[in-house]
Amino acid sequence: MSAPPQMESSGSTTIAHRRKTLPRRRWRIAWLLGLGVLINFLDRVNLSVSHDALFTAFGVSDVVFGYLSSAYNLTYASLQLPIGVILDKLGVKKVGCISTLLWSCASFGGAITPTLGGMFGARFLLGVGEAPSFPGNAKAVGLWFPPHERSFATSLFDAAAKLASVIGIPLMGFVLIRFGWRWSFGLTGLLSFAYFLLFWRVYRDPADDPDLSPEERAYIDAGEGEQSEDERPAGPARSLFYLIAQRKVIGLVLGYGAYNYLFFLLLTWLPTYISSALHIDLMHSFLYTSVPWMIATCTDLFLGGLLVDWLIRRGASANRVRRIVLIGGTTFGLGIFGAAHATTAGQALLWVSIAISGLAAAAPVAWSLPSLITSRNNVGKVGGIINFSGQVSGITAQILTGYIVEDLHSYAWVFIVPVIYLAIGILGYLFLLGRIELTPAME
Repeated sequence: MSAPPQMESSGSTTIAHRRKTLPRRRWRIAWLLGLGVLINFLDRVNLSVSHDALFTAFGVSDVVFGYLSSAYNLTYASLQLPIGVILDKLGVKKVGCISTLLWSCASFGGAITPTLGGMFGARFLLGVGEAPSFPGNAKAVGLWFPPHERSFATSLFDAAAKLASVIGIPLMGFVLIRFGWRWSFGLTGLLSFAYFLLFWRVYRDPADDPDLSPEERAYIDAGEGEQSEDERPAGPARSLFYLIAQRKVIGLVLGYGAYNYLFFLLLTWLPTYISSALHIDLMHSFLYTSVPWMIATCTDLFLGGLLVDWLIRRGASANRVRRIVLIGGTTFGLGIFGAAHATTAGQALLWVSIAISGLAAAAPVAWSLPSLITSRNNVGKVGGIINFSGQVSGITAQILTGYIVEDLHSYAWVFIVPVIYLAIGILGYLFLLGRIELTPAME
């Protein structure tokens, strides 16, 4: 009766030893994807840092700034559904190379434009270029990683979105104050073009990578009890309309949309909120803004990434672990309600940090789900659907916030609106998403 536990213990030891001695080419891909997100979010951070400078240069009001902020999201969102189809047909490599080149051109365009219309055009192009980023990354992680490693692999690129604010807001703020806003856009253009060259040189799908060892290929396919995306049956290529109507997809759409509403609200308006509403000078507002994003980066990596994968490897129920982190982290997002009544920068940063750190822990789990709840022929489409919902929410957050601030001259309702949306998202996770698994309807 004692033999099975001994055999299980021996097997676990063998698996752990095997993991340590395996080549780690898959992790090079994960870091590459993370670097790309870091750079493309520096492009996004640029605009929030340049709010006052754009007011001086182009006479931008709060409402116009809301529309300018959302210009990127408009083209980004409009391409999410077709991008999923294109990714499933053309693959990550081709789509990724085209998109990185386009977004570098957009950054340079923002640096040299002489008019507000030109700035809108640059932001529209940026949305086109960056549209495949997250769906493409989710598909790449599904190809390169067994399910028990996907949360941490996903957290590397998702945390990079938060780290971009930690690094980018003070860095771009310094460049803006020292050299002017055009130089900050030019700097992100140079970084983006360098990444295009790196991605073109490094990225391959596992089936096309000549340097991927047979041992690591077998490890990716084995999945320690869960199938990798490459090993799963392809399943029929479902239509977008079919997938959009599925309960699991609807639940994920509601939850991720609520997350993205608050994420883009803070990404775009937090420096302005701290500076104008709490009367902090511009440079200090840039520094203060980086604090909650640093905490969010840590929870994204260590809770949503490492902890989830560690618990699953230790034998915990993958469904239970992922649901607890997904729903629990989103619930922490309700803490943003406290910022509605904050009177000091310290109080505001405390509540913002609680909210965004919880959401950050949930985000890598959410982004690992497309490859877990559907067959590999539909992962790109499901990722596109989810990101489309997120971008529509991001557009709404940026525009609606501009109207609220200009009409009410208060940030209280700015933070109450996402609380309502997050409550709806939590219900979507609880009652529509259900168990995190592949069901016959999603095959």
